Amino acid sequence: MAGGNQSLATEFILLGLTDQPKLKVAFFILFLVIYAISLLGNLGMMVFIGIDTRLHTPMYFFLRNLSLVDLCCTSTITPTLLATLLLEEKSISFSGCAAQMFLYGGFMTAEAIILAVMAYDRYVAVCNPLLYSTVMTQAVCLRLVGGSYAAGFMSAIVQVSCTFSLSFCNSHRIQHFFCDIHPMLKLSCADTRINEIVLFTFSFVIGLPASLQILISYSYILTTVLRMHSMEGRHKAFSTCTSHLTAVTVFYGSALFIYLRPSSIDSLDYNRVASVFYTVVIPMLNPLIYSLRNTEVKEAIKKTLNWKVCL
Repeated sequence: MAGGNQSLATEFILLGLTDQPKLKVAFFILFLVIYAISLLGNLGMMVFIGIDTRLHTPMYFFLRNLSLVDLCCTSTITPTLLATLLLEEKSISFSGCAAQMFLYGGFMTAEAIILAVMAYDRYVAVCNPLLYSTVMTQAVCLRLVGGSYAAGFMSAIVQVSCTFSLSFCNSHRIQHFFCDIHPMLKLSCADTRINEIVLFTFSFVIGLPASLQILISYSYILTTVLRMHSMEGRHKAFSTCTSHLTAVTVFYGSALFIYLRPSSIDSLDYNRVASVFYTVVIPMLNPLIYSLRNTEVKEAIKKTLNWKVCL
């Protein structure tokens, strides 16, 4: 990996999502609305869980952190996306680009791990309910969430360090709406093979265990639920898992969709579209999924806002 010549890159130019003026206006309005919903939804989820004492359980502690991660991730990227839609081109400083990549990578990785932690929490709750309060103690929950953030930002530090140690002497125009790793590597005039190996290694080391944790947890949950003789018990068990399973399907399903794309599709253009889903759409969907499909969250919302209508 070549040593960086950072004097050649004092700032970068973000080319944005599209260069068509009519689409820029439509996209700006659309993404502004989505961003507003994301802010209200995730902040609201955090407030409702904090206020209602009935939700002071491990499951909702993890959900509150999921909302925090979604809020931070979309707030790291969406304002830049909106700015690129308003301007022909948007410049971003070298340090600002590195900071954005670090925050995005850290929060996205932390979300993947938190979703796996939530799957383990549901496994213990459904398969070992009598041991739940013993296993999922406050200290254990704090360590699991702390470990998720630590792993996410340790991975981000390595990725950013490797990326910004390169020389960017070919061009400073990033074909994206934020500082993502893949378009940054395209700009380098150095050999990026080591960076690509590091990127793949960290994705594999973090993504594979998280995915296996989710698959194994829900395999045990499904087996346990099918063995239940009570229909009421089955319904209760499924109701505690459907919201999380929906969020997992959306997050990991979109990841599989990205990695299994046809080779004929241009990777940079495809990554821009896929990144919109990750950074803008999913942070909006998660609070909606949990508020619409989770009875306890709906009750907390109605109690807090004193609504009398049935959601």
